[in-house]
Amino acid sequence: MIMLKTAPDLEVMRRAGRIAAEALAAVVQAVRPGVTTRELDRIAEDQIRQRGAVPSFLGYRGYPASICTSVDDEVVHGIPGRRRLHAGQIISLDVGAIVDGFHGDLATTVPVGKISEDVARLLRVTAEALEIGIRAIRPGAHLGDVGAAIQRFVEEHGFSVVREFAGHGIGRHLHEEPQIPNFGRAGNGVSLRPGMTLAIEPMVNMGSGEVTMDPDGWTVRTRDHQPSAHFEHTVAVGEDGPIVLTSLDPE
Repeated sequence: MIMLKTAPDLEVMRRAGRIAAEALAAVVQAVRPGVTTRELDRIAEDQIRQRGAVPSFLGYRGYPASICTSVDDEVVHGIPGRRRLHAGQIISLDVGAIVDGFHGDLATTVPVGKISEDVARLLRVTAEALEIGIRAIRPGAHLGDVGAAIQRFVEEHGFSVVREFAGHGIGRHLHEEPQIPNFGRAGNGVSLRPGMTLAIEPMVNMGSGEVTMDPDGWTVRTRDHQPSAHFEHTVAVGEDGPIVLTSLDPE
């Protein structure tokens, strides 16, 4: 069942989204060669709790940390730990916060020091794919419109979308209906209605779109070990189009 949100619900989700965005900004500022992913996790948790919120991910289905830190060929759900970052890597950072029972969820991928132009282009294309997917959201549009727009843009630039994992509805639960693939056919799928809240999150691989799961049961990585990027926003379907709930800029 797709849960439509009221105006008061959306205000709470906007608060949760802003807190998650502020925590993510603090983590991005701390990314540098030599920092451990556990240190980044600690920064995020402190930032979230200082603002009166609770990390969405900590304990979710047994997940052991407050954020996901996915490095280089890791697509999503990398677990923070003792690993130190090195110049030339990229790291995807996924952060969620709960305020009064509602979630906000967003992600970005950033370089660690100087990276190659090919990898920098992967990050630019994935970030723009997210914006293109968001622009496809409006009342009466279909989820297939969102996925088709993302897929078309990514593949035009020679990259691949991950098909085994998708965006999702979000609200009182971190993952709600509907599932939001980053591929599809325009005009297909669920019709979008005002009050729907969606986590749009293209996951884009430099090589093949195929992925594998690590033995830890969480970390997803590219099968061919080429780099992957991940960008995400929580977005509401408004009467006139998309409303980004995880933005640091006021709408």
